[in-house]
Amino acid sequence: MADISRDLVETAIKEYIDPYLQKDLVSAKVVKNIQIEGNTVTVDLTFGYPTKGYNETLTNQLKAKIGALDGVGAVNININQKMVAHAVQKGVNPIEGVKNIIAVASGKGGVGKSTTAVNLALALSAEGANVGLLDADIYGPSQPSMLGVKQKPESKDGNSLEPVMSYHIQSMSIGYLIEEDTPMIWRGPMVTQALEQLIKDTRWRELDYLVVDLPPGTGDTQLTLAQKIPVSGAVIITTPQDISLLDARKGLKMFEKVNVPVLGVIENMSTHICSNCGHEEHIFGQGGGLRMAQETEVDFLGSLPLEISIRENTDGGKPSVVAEPDGRIAQIYREIARRVSAKLSLQAKDYTTKFPTIKVENN
Repeated sequence: MADISRDLVETAIKEYIDPYLQKDLVSAKVVKNIQIEGNTVTVDLTFGYPTKGYNETLTNQLKAKIGALDGVGAVNININQKMVAHAVQKGVNPIEGVKNIIAVASGKGGVGKSTTAVNLALALSAEGANVGLLDADIYGPSQPSMLGVKQKPESKDGNSLEPVMSYHIQSMSIGYLIEEDTPMIWRGPMVTQALEQLIKDTRWRELDYLVVDLPPGTGDTQLTLAQKIPVSGAVIITTPQDISLLDARKGLKMFEKVNVPVLGVIENMSTHICSNCGHEEHIFGQGGGLRMAQETEVDFLGSLPLEISIRENTDGGKPSVVAEPDGRIAQIYREIARRVSAKLSLQAKDYTTKFPTIKVENN
């Protein structure tokens, strides 16, 4: 029986390119340990993004590559995930209980941003992360309805709010605090103050990701988020339509100007699927989101069809990822969630909490 060397095992692992990190697992520093006992090889992997829906495929691929080596009898793959805090804008303090904030934005309304945000949050949770969702659209809060929640948040100390739980994710929205039909007739400063309070006064519990559903546009709320809230990355939602792409570019440029990394572009309503015959048609144009991503040199994270079930599920308070977890739409959202979180995992880590506070005392 041939001797099995660690170098040969590493070389076999390097042949597999992770589709989300877009590099091999050795270069990506995912491989933490390789143990060889007789003809049995055990590989320990730790990912910086949630991989639950991808683990089986990954395990089978690696077992096939390592198992093909001369002398290998059995292969064990142990997969762990450890999400860490990543760098944010300079001079902005982290939010207690939150490792990473992902802003979901669009240049204009009506592109399905809130629907995408809630399904992205639920998809990250389904992949194994601890997730929160903040509804930052003070004028038009829709997440309580989409999450099927009507309760008011509790306050245990009279100063802070407990996040509302729904489908295993923590959430907060101005919609929990007001009547459903009450209009928010507020000027900009009141809105931005409310946003800060909702984020900072909520007792988030050990979140890997807090998904923030921003209002459309590039106004006060977006600027407050970019300047006062520690954002790890932003996701831009668009449709293939030219007018939507034009506004989406403005949103992307805004984040670039305030030094918030754009993780990528999601194209919503890319095709219409007829509920009667299944015919697929590009009613809003074709490939606009992909072209925008290529021209602005950001990642294209995926596209979603204009399908009636997506609207019906969110209107019913049970978004597609939880309503039809094994369905095609849920799988698209989970694929996008892996791409978003993998892209974030490649960014610089935040070490601010690792350094001790230096105090100068006069004796």
